[in-house]
Amino acid sequence: MNEVYLDNNATTVCDPAVVEEMSPFFTEKGYNPSSIHRLGQAVGREVAKRREQVAGLLGASSPDEIVFTAGGSEADNLAVIGAAYNYRDRGRHVITTPVEHPAVLEPCDWLAEEGWDVTYLPVDETATVNAGDLEAAIRDDTVLVSVMHANNEVGTVEPITELGRICRERGVLFHTDAVQSIGKLPVNVGQLNADMLAIAAHKFYGPKGVGALYVRSGVELEPIIHGGHQEGGRRAGTTDAAGIVGLAKALEMAVNGQEREADHLGKLRKRLVKAVNEDMPEAIIVGHPENVLPGTVNVCFPGLDGEAILLALDAEGFAVSTGSACSSGSPEPSHVHLAMGIKPEVARGSIRISMGRYNTEEEIERLVRILPAIVRRLLEVSPLAGK
Repeated sequence: MNEVYLDNNATTVCDPAVVEEMSPFFTEKGYNPSSIHRLGQAVGREVAKRREQVAGLLGASSPDEIVFTAGGSEADNLAVIGAAYNYRDRGRHVITTPVEHPAVLEPCDWLAEEGWDVTYLPVDETATVNAGDLEAAIRDDTVLVSVMHANNEVGTVEPITELGRICRERGVLFHTDAVQSIGKLPVNVGQLNADMLAIAAHKFYGPKGVGALYVRSGVELEPIIHGGHQEGGRRAGTTDAAGIVGLAKALEMAVNGQEREADHLGKLRKRLVKAVNEDMPEAIIVGHPENVLPGTVNVCFPGLDGEAILLALDAEGFAVSTGSACSSGSPEPSHVHLAMGIKPEVARGSIRISMGRYNTEEEIERLVRILPAIVRRLLEVSPLAGK
């Protein structure tokens, strides 16, 4: 059986060119870049080179604006908690949305428990934030707004440039989780009006366990990991030289190939959406119809359980997910679907198909031949069908 991986929003496989670039930093260059001796300093220069490269690729004005982390979740936590605590004397009001990744939602929940006031902006049926709602929600004591660039579950792309402009005009820090955006959308911190922006290497064919947070010059953060003075005192811990090298290489490939990859994924998505609309009339494609990540299709099948569809597809060699992989195994419907106004019984029948760099038209053609039959078979035996 030919296995087809269609869960690229959860993670991507590491590109062979990235592995090759990283390899020496596990062996002959596997030294601590913070060491004073020559071997360590040589690796330190390599890390500095990659920091400058990442800054340039993201449109940052200085390498010092890049903080390397252990992934996107840490980058989001550092942005949300670090900014809230550092600027707590100005106010204790934070604004976000109910469709964020848990790496933003849970830090906001924690801040609420610690005495901060958190406002959750509503989203419409496409999971889109209204700029007017943000403008109305900002108060004199608002210190931070966090809205993701593109939703990891339904693929909706938020109006980040406009939201960031509002925050800039009101003197409020603006953070965006751009973990899903790299390689699929243009990402430039200046154009997005971002004060902080989080990325994760494993989402764009880099290694797992490494990410970065762009922090605009002049923005100060309270560290959430204490110990050494790495990353300009903003994040303690021995520098992961191999991971940083891999992130920089993967980012370079993703940014340089973004238009080509977006075109490829867009064609695959268009074919899949066409098949769902024509061959599965019971299905509901959720997310914005136009402002959406190329390659992401989230479909709800009323009367079915998403996990049953996932397992049936898995038996045919297709790897997909139900909603977000971060909440897989939970019987509860996706928080994103519920925030969009989708009924729980419909949301439970969702699957997410996220295509990537290595997927082919032939694989999608095979999927659209198999999926309608699976859905019909499951509907025949589902006790929920027709309710």
